[in-house]
Amino acid sequence: MHLILQASGADAAVVSHLLAKNPNNIYDRTDKGVRVRMVYTRATSSETEVLIHAEPDPVDLVRGSPDGYDITQYINDREFVTSSLFCSYIRSALGTALNGKPKEEYTKWVEHPFDLQLSFGPVASDLPDRVVEELFSHLGYAVTLEREELSYSFDLKKRSSVRRIILRGQETVQNALRQLFLLIPVLDNYKHYFISEDEIDKIKRYGDGWLETHPHKELIVKRTLRFAELIRKYESKEGRLSISDNKPLSAEDVENDRNALSERSNEASTDDVLTDDPPVRLNELRYRAITDVVARLPHRRRIVDMGAGEGKLSARLATIAGVESILAVEPSGQSRLRAMERFAKLEGRHGVFAMPEPIIGSLFYFDEQLQHQDVMILCEVIEHIEAYRLDGIMNTLLQEYQPEVLIVTTPNKEYNEVYAMEQESFRHHDHRFEWTRTELAERCVEWSAGTNYTYTIQGIGEQVEGYGQPTQMIIFGRREEGHQQ
Repeated sequence: MHLILQASGADAAVVSHLLAKNPNNIYDRTDKGVRVRMVYTRATSSETEVLIHAEPDPVDLVRGSPDGYDITQYINDREFVTSSLFCSYIRSALGTALNGKPKEEYTKWVEHPFDLQLSFGPVASDLPDRVVEELFSHLGYAVTLEREELSYSFDLKKRSSVRRIILRGQETVQNALRQLFLLIPVLDNYKHYFISEDEIDKIKRYGDGWLETHPHKELIVKRTLRFAELIRKYESKEGRLSISDNKPLSAEDVENDRNALSERSNEASTDDVLTDDPPVRLNELRYRAITDVVARLPHRRRIVDMGAGEGKLSARLATIAGVESILAVEPSGQSRLRAMERFAKLEGRHGVFAMPEPIIGSLFYFDEQLQHQDVMILCEVIEHIEAYRLDGIMNTLLQEYQPEVLIVTTPNKEYNEVYAMEQESFRHHDHRFEWTRTELAERCVEWSAGTNYTYTIQGIGEQVEGYGQPTQMIIFGRREEGHQQ
C-alpha cells in the first residue's frame, strides 16, 4: 500500500518543508508491527516526488481480534490495499502537513496551490468507476483509473475490481492530503477501528471548504460514519439521510448508494413519483416480498432459512401466523452469534409465533433434518456459489430435501446498468455470477426438469423498462400429486 505525491513548478522544493521531511534522509519507522517509509525519489528546485509506503504485519492485523481464531481472517487483502488502515499508519508521518503547521518561515506556503499528481493504490472498492471518478473530479482533479486485465482460464471475471488511482490538479498540500484521508476510506468502505463521534470531528476538519458542496456528500458521510445515530447527529439540522436503525452499512447499502447515484431521471421510468417519503431499501423489499409469499402459503408451519446470515429474514418470518418452527442455517459462527442476539430480543414479544433456531449448516453438506420442510428460502445466496456447483446443489434441494415450496432470490444482471455499474462488475465482491432474466429462466427449466416441481419467476424492486427489476425471485412449488405430509 502506497501513496506517491509529486509536485512540479518553480516552487516545488517547498513541498518537502510542508511535509517536514528532509529529502536527504529516509523516514523509516516501525510502530505496532507496521513499517512506514517516506523516500524522495526526486527532489529538485522544480520537481519533488515522494513515495509513502506502509508495510503491516499480516498476523498482527488480526491478532487479538474477535475473529482471530478464524483461519479466513488471515486470507484477505488488508495488508495490500490502500484503505483506512493505510491512512492510520501514515497519519503521524504526515501530521505536520495535515495540520498545516510547518516551520514559521514556510507557513505562507500552506495556502499555496501546487501542480500536484497523487498516485495511490491498490484500492479494492465496491464503487463503480464512474462514482470513483466523480468523487475526485468534483474537487478539480483529472482522474485516471488503472486496472489489471485478468487472465483466468475459467469463467469468473474479466476485469479486476482492484484499481490504482492517479489524480492531477492544482491544490494545496494540506487540502490534498485531507481529501485523501477522508475519501480513501470511503472508497474501501472498511473501518478497522471503533467508530465514534470523533469521526464527525474528522469529517468537519478534513472536509472543510469542499465537502459541503460536493454532489456525493451523502455517500461520503454515510460510508464514513456508517451508523445511523452518528449520521443523525451530523445531519441533525437537515435530517436528509434516510437510515432507519443503528447498524453499520452493509453490502446491500452499497447497492442502494449506486441506485441513488445513478443518473437515470425521467428516461429510466415514466412511473417515478416524487415524494417526501424516504426510499425503501431493496433488502427491505426482498423481505417483504418473501414474507408476503410465505404468509399466503397453505403449508408454512416449518421453514428453513438457508444462508440466514445475521437472522434478519428469519426474525421477520417469526411474525407470520401459522409458522411453528424456523431453522436459520448459517455456516459463519460470527453471523450465528449475531443472529442469536437478534432472536433473543424476540422472546416475549407480541406477535411472534415461532422462535428461530440458529444452526450451523451449509448447502455443500447434506443435513437430513432439513428434509421435507414446508418452506425453504435462499435469499441472495446462490450468486455466492460457483455456477458449476449450483446444478448439484439445486438437485439436492429439489430431489433430496424436497420442500413443499422453495423460494430463491438473486440479482438481475440487466439492472446493473441502471445502477451505472461497469459491464463486468458484480454488485458484491463475493458474487461468483449474476444472471440476466433470460439466463435465469433457462436455468430454471433445467433445474425443474425431471422433478415434481413447477415454478414462477417474478421481480422485486423498482421496474425500469428494458431492464426489469433489480431482484429476481423464483418460487418452486410441488405438484399436488407429490404432496408429502
